[in-house]
Formats: sequence, C-alpha cells, structure tokens
Amino acid sequence: MITRPQCTALVAGALLALRVAASAGDYPQPTEGDFVIRDFKFASGESLPELRIHYRSLGKAEKDVSGVVRNGVLITHGTTGSGAQFIRPEFAGELFGTGQPLDAAKFFIVMPDGIGHGKSSKPSDELRARFHATDIRTWSRRSFACLPKAWA
Repeated sequence: MITRPQCTALVAGALLALRVAASAGDYPQPTEGDFVIRDFKFASGESLPELRIHYRSLGKAEKDVSGVVRNGVLITHGTTGSGAQFIRPEFAGELFGTGQPLDAAKFFIVMPDGIGHGKSSKPSDELRARFHATDIRTWSRRSFACLPKAWA
C-alpha cells in the first residue's frame, strides 16, 4: 500500500518530469554524414591513409556572395567524445529550438564525433594498438577539416 508521503512524492516527480519535458523546445532532427580525410597527418608526424570523421548538422548554411558561410557554429565535445550527446532534450531542447540561443532556423550547427568516438575512425577499425596518439592540434585540425563537406 502506498502511503500519503509516497503518493505525494510520486505526483511531484511526475509533475516535475512534465515541466522539464514542456520546457525543452522542439528542435529539428539532425542530418548525419561522414567526411574522409585522406593522408591525415597527426601532430606526432604519423599518418593514416584515411581518417573518417562522422558529424551531425542542424539548420542550413547561409553563404555570402564570396561563398563564405556566415551562420556556422561548430560544437565539439570537450574531451573529444561523440556529437550524438548534443542531440538530447536536455541540450538540443534548450539550445536549438525556435527562439533559443542557437535556433536551428537561424544557424547552421555542426557537431563532429571525436577521433575514436561515435562513428568516426577508431583503433578497432584497422590499426588496433598501433593507432596514433592525438592531441589538441590534431583534434582541432580534424574538426575544421570536416566543415567544407558539411557546408556543401
């Protein structure tokens, strides 16, 4: 038998869940793609014949007369994880919906997976223990490398 305090806690929890769901805005489903960088060189000097970077994007790229995208936003995981984590109500629902800070109707948002994460190249794909070490310079170069394809 449920006691009065337990019932109150259940009702409060359900109302809180409804409030959180209602506060998260609607956001569009992302478009996913892959960008393959040929002969990718790591900061260590090592290279891979192909480095696959998977990304998700929201919105539409708006280019000026010289072809430069003027509404692009690159969102990367702080520890090079997967961009999939950004497509959740508690993140996307607070940022990408109508009238929100990164409204996908106004901005073109690209969220790449880090090397070794999500659907990007991983050591288990081919090199295993011989997979190259990566650092912030490598991470930055690969993030920016996928933008031209995402913006195409």
